[in-house]
Amino acid sequence: MYESYFNLTSKPFELVPNPDFLFLSKAHRRARIYLDYGINERAGFILLTGEVGSGKTTLIRDLIKKQRPGVVLSKVFNTNVSFDQLLAMINDDFHLEVAGKDRITLLRDLNDFLIQQYALENRPTLIIDEAQNLTAGLLEDIRMLSNLETDDAKLLQIILVGQPELRKTLSQPDLLQLRQRISINCHISPLTREEVEEYILHRLEVAGNRQAIAFLPESLDIIYRYSRGIPRLVNIICDFLMLSAFAEEAQVLDEVITRDVIGDLDFENQFWQSGLPAAAEIPPVCSDSAVENGPQQQILEMLQGITARLDTLEKESSLFHETSLKDLGSKFTILGNAFRLYAGETDAVLSDLRDRLAKIADTKVSENPAGQDQESMLRRGQQVLMAALRAKN
Repeated sequence: MYESYFNLTSKPFELVPNPDFLFLSKAHRRARIYLDYGINERAGFILLTGEVGSGKTTLIRDLIKKQRPGVVLSKVFNTNVSFDQLLAMINDDFHLEVAGKDRITLLRDLNDFLIQQYALENRPTLIIDEAQNLTAGLLEDIRMLSNLETDDAKLLQIILVGQPELRKTLSQPDLLQLRQRISINCHISPLTREEVEEYILHRLEVAGNRQAIAFLPESLDIIYRYSRGIPRLVNIICDFLMLSAFAEEAQVLDEVITRDVIGDLDFENQFWQSGLPAAAEIPPVCSDSAVENGPQQQILEMLQGITARLDTLEKESSLFHETSLKDLGSKFTILGNAFRLYAGETDAVLSDLRDRLAKIADTKVSENPAGQDQESMLRRGQQVLMAALRAKN
C-alpha cells in the first residue's frame, strides 16, 4: 500500500519468515555457523531455540534455500502428530513411498534409504520445527531414529527447532539419553538496541530503499523498549509506523508518531501479557553440550574464537580506518618537511661548491695567463669537488 510512496520494491516488514530478509545479528550469525558445522561434521542432534518471533524459522529457511551439495533435507513443520504420522512425513519428504505402510515398514524403508545415501556420501538431515509441541514420548521415539548409524558415523542428522519450553521438556529425567546425544545447542537471544536499528535499515535496504524514511533516535528507543529486541515485534511496530507516516505524508518518524502507534496497538497487553522469561532462564547464546574433549570439542572452541574475533573486527573496523588515515597523514607531513629540509641543505652545499670552484678557477687563470691545459683543470676541479663532499659528510 505504501511501497510506491517510499520508493520501495516490496514491503520491508512482512511477518512471513523470508530468508531474503535474514539479518545476521551476533546470535544469528553464531547459530548459522554452528548449524553449518553440525551438518558438515554429522554431529548427530542439534538443538536450536529462541523466543517466539526471534527468527528461528527464517534461519532454517535460509539453511534450506542454500541447497548445499550432498545435503538431503526433510522438513517437518507440523508437530501435533503421532510418531507413525511423523515417520510418514519424513519418508514422504525423502521421496519414499508411504501409502499403506506400517511403522516397521516405514522404519525399514528409511534405514535402507539412509544407507544408500551414506554410500553416495550424502548427508540426510531432518529438520523438525516447532519442536516444543513434541511430547516426551515422541522425543524419545525421535531419539531412536538416531540409532540408525554405521560404526563410525550417524546416518541421519536431526535438528530440533523450538521455543524455550522445549528445553524444559528435554530436562525431564526420562530424556537423559536424548540430552546426552545433543552435540550442539544454540539459543537465539533478542536483538540489542544497536542491532534493532541495523535490523530496520537492513530490511529497508533489502526492500529497495534504505533511506525510505528517517527513524529518529528517540523513535528507535521506543521501538526497542516495546519489542524487547524480538524481530517479529519490531516488524509489527515498523509496519504500522510506515503506514502512519504514509497517511500523514511524513518522511521522519519521531517520538510522537511512535508513541501514538504503540498506543493504538495496545502493545503491552496484546504482545507481552505473559512477559519475557527472566534473564537467568535464558540459555547461553550458543554452546556445545555432551561433546567429549576431542576433535569436535576443539573445532567448536575454534569456531567460538572465530566468531568472537569477527565481532571484534567489526567493532574495530571503523576506528581502524579513521586512525590509519590520520597516521598516514601525519607521516606524509613529516616526510615532506624532512624532504624540504634535505633539499635546502643540498642546494646550499652545491651553491657553496660552485662558488669555491669559481674562485679556484680564477686563481689558476691568474697564475697561468698563458692558459693551462683544460683537461688538467677539469681533473683538479673534480678532485676539489670530491674533497668538499667528503668534508660535508
